[in-house]
Amino acid sequence: QDAFVAFHVDKALVSKYLKPLQIGELAPDQPSIEPTKNKTLVEDFRELRATVEKMGLLEPNQLFFFLLLAHILLLDTAAWLILFYFGTSLMPFVGSLVVLTISQVQASWLQHDLGHLSVFRVTKWNHLLHKFVMCHLIGASAKWWTLLHSQHHAKPNCFRKDPDIDMHPFLFTLGKKLSVELGIKKKKYMPYNHQHKYFFITLPPLLFPTYFHYHTFYIAYTKRYWVDLAWMMTFYIRFFFIYGSLLEMKSLVAYYFIFRMMESSWFVWVSQMNHIPMDIYYDKNLDWMSTQLQATCNVEQSLFNDWFTGHLNFQIEHHLFPTMPRHNYWKVAPLVKSLCAKHGIEYQCKPLLAAFADIV
Repeated sequence: QDAFVAFHVDKALVSKYLKPLQIGELAPDQPSIEPTKNKTLVEDFRELRATVEKMGLLEPNQLFFFLLLAHILLLDTAAWLILFYFGTSLMPFVGSLVVLTISQVQASWLQHDLGHLSVFRVTKWNHLLHKFVMCHLIGASAKWWTLLHSQHHAKPNCFRKDPDIDMHPFLFTLGKKLSVELGIKKKKYMPYNHQHKYFFITLPPLLFPTYFHYHTFYIAYTKRYWVDLAWMMTFYIRFFFIYGSLLEMKSLVAYYFIFRMMESSWFVWVSQMNHIPMDIYYDKNLDWMSTQLQATCNVEQSLFNDWFTGHLNFQIEHHLFPTMPRHNYWKVAPLVKSLCAKHGIEYQCKPLLAAFADIV
C-alpha cells in the first residue's frame, strides 16, 4: 500500500519480512481499495509516485548533506571558541548561546533527514550517521525519535494515533471538533480560554528542557536501546567537559538550560506551523494523499525559509514522499499542486509569519 511504499527505501529487503505473514490473496471480485478511499486519487497518486522515481527525485545529493553537516560542526565548535577566546562575560556568553542554538536546531533538521533514510541510499549508513547526529550532537535517542515520528507520519493529526498531538486535552484543546466534544462532555483540564496566552510560556520554551529530556531517556531505557544510551552519554560527557572547563557550575547549568529553551522555541514554532492549524480529529481511514493533505500545509519558499525550517516549509511534499531528499521538494511541488487542483483538494501555502500567527 501507499504507506508501505512511502516509508521504505529498500522494498525488496523489507518485503522478505512480509512473505511469512501472507495469509492469501483477495478474490477476483473483491475491491482492492476500501470505500472510504478515493480510488481515482489513489491511482493518480501512484502514477505521480512513478513519475517522481523516474525523474530521480528520490536520489540524494550527498554534497548538499555534507555541507549541512560541515556547517553544523563549525557552529558547534565556534560556540565553544567564543567563550574560550573572549571570556565568559555577558556578551560572549550570549553570543555563544546563539551560535550553539543554531547548530543544535540545524542538527535536528539533519537528523530528521537521516531518520527518514533520505541522505544515503544504503539504509545502514543513514542509521549510523543518525546515531552520531541525534545521540552524540543533540543528546537524544535516534530510535526514540523514529518510533514517535513514524507514527506521526502514518496518521498525522489523528487523535490517539499521532503522538505529536497527545497534549490534547491535558495541556491544550486542539481541533474544532475535538474541542466541541470536550465542551459537550464538560471536561476541562486547563483554562483553555487562555491557552493562546499560556502557549507562549509553556510548550515552545519548555518542551525540550522538560518533557523531551525525560521521555527520550525513559523510552531508551524501557525499550533497552542500550546503544543509543551509550551514544547519548557521549554528548553529556563532551558538553560538561569542554564547557565545564570554562564555566562555573551555576553558569554551566544556566547555559545548558537557556540554549535548550531557545532550541525548543525554534523547533516548536516551526514544527507546529504545518499541522496544528489544520484539521485534527479521529482517524477517518482516508487514502494516503487525502490523509496527508488534510493535516499539512506549506510555507512559502525562500533561501531563509528553507534554511530556517530545514525545508519543512515543504511539509506537504515531505509527508507525501517522506524518503525524498529535502533539496528536491521544490521540484515535485508543482506536480503535487497540479494533482490537488485536478481532484479539488486544497493545497495551503502561506507566508512564514502568517503560519506562526495561525498557531496562535
